[in-house]
Amino acid sequence: MEKIKEEEIKKLIEPLKGWYYESGSIKKKFKTKGFAETMGMVSAIGALCQQLDHHPDYLYIKYAEIEASFSTHTAGGITEKDIEAAKQINGLFV
Repeated sequence: MEKIKEEEIKKLIEPLKGWYYESGSIKKKFKTKGFAETMGMVSAIGALCQQLDHHPDYLYIKYAEIEASFSTHTAGGITEKDIEAAKQINGLFV
């Protein structure tokens, strides 16, 4: 899978509410109502990523916040797999 150029990444994530490009990854912070909702969201993101066979660089978990970060290590940057994961994750919570 081919790496997408930075200018194109910014265009592709523009319609994806909350996602931004930083340090070679696309990221988003999700606010929750507390620990139970946070863990539910983490589980939902994990299940979706298993289905896509594309996993986040990290899920940073706080009591009422999650930060997700994606890139494709084998391509050395952002690919369509990352954009698709962001779209589908947004679909879970929008």
